[in-house]
Amino acid sequence: MVKIYTSPTCAICFALKEFLKANKIEFEEIDLSQNKKAREEIIKKSSKMELPIIEIDDKIVVGFDKEAICKLLNIKEQRTKNNKQ
Repeated sequence: MVKIYTSPTCAICFALKEFLKANKIEFEEIDLSQNKKAREEIIKKSSKMELPIIEIDDKIVVGFDKEAICKLLNIKEQRTKNNKQ
């Protein structure tokens, strides 16, 4: 299960969502600007207050760290919307 914690004004969050969609990765998006309980829980889990935060099978990645995300999701090619292969 992939969960991403975002806010509507976060450009990096948008880029992460596009990357996941381009690689056909299903995810659940949690908008922290609208969900105080989720915000408190993810801050406890990650000890961070920056976005995006990605939770992949109980592992936390803070920021759009393509290398770490690809490793956890076994993505061999780092596709983007502009670089479809």
